[in-house]
Amino acid sequence: MGLVKHDDGWRLPDELWAKMEPLLPPRPPHPLGCHNPRTSDRRAMEGILLVLRTGMQWAALTATGICGYSSAYRRFREWLEAGVFREFWRQGLLVYGALAGIDWEWLAMDGAMGKAPLGGEKTGPNPTDRAKKGTKKSLLTDGRGAPLGLAVAGANVNDHKLMRSTLDSMPVERPSPSARSRQGLCLDKGYDYNEVRTLAEEYGFTPHLRQRGEPNKPLERGKRKKARRWVVERTHGWINKFRRLLVRWEKREDTWLAMLHFALGLITWFHNLLPK
Repeated sequence: MGLVKHDDGWRLPDELWAKMEPLLPPRPPHPLGCHNPRTSDRRAMEGILLVLRTGMQWAALTATGICGYSSAYRRFREWLEAGVFREFWRQGLLVYGALAGIDWEWLAMDGAMGKAPLGGEKTGPNPTDRAKKGTKKSLLTDGRGAPLGLAVAGANVNDHKLMRSTLDSMPVERPSPSARSRQGLCLDKGYDYNEVRTLAEEYGFTPHLRQRGEPNKPLERGKRKKARRWVVERTHGWINKFRRLLVRWEKREDTWLAMLHFALGLITWFHNLLPK
């Protein structure tokens, strides 16, 4: 995703750092007026990225030589509270919309469960993992797979129960649908509820979903009948490339969301580099 491998770990390219640096809040004054030289923001961000990409423990950062783990985690908390990671995602979507145009015509939504061995906020028994602690990510993408919305909950929460919060989480303004520019929402059988249809109507979407009990026969394909829901599954796969997100080690909801928003921002900026 535009990341360059160096001997000392994964680092952000200059072009991407130029997008992130203006989002960082001003450096807070030290209470004692003087202290040891402060770790640069870029090295701290690269330390956070290394944790995100590899899934390593924060305490292992010091041994990498990138930066001390306490500095990286303290900066991570500062930037989380300032909304840096969500804003990085939002800015990426704005640029993506300007360059390629967000494909509002065909959106797709799906949930994905993962392990959460330490438990914590927004976790619950995973029905597919012997009721061990797990988490769920509900993701909304545009027609090309760019992430537009995200909500988290315990693994035992049904996908359709997260539909409203996922739609409400979009960091960019959604254009109003019209008779000439309808907005389809592609869903699987897990969303086959009247509640979903009512909600889709409330938000102005045209739902496209299979009914429960309907056989999984191949869909007819053609110029006007393309497979469209797979893009959200692909984006879930991209998210799982970040090892910190494949298994959830964050107990707090805010740190979990910050890691997710950072990954969604990187995925979105990667979309800006794709050939159109």
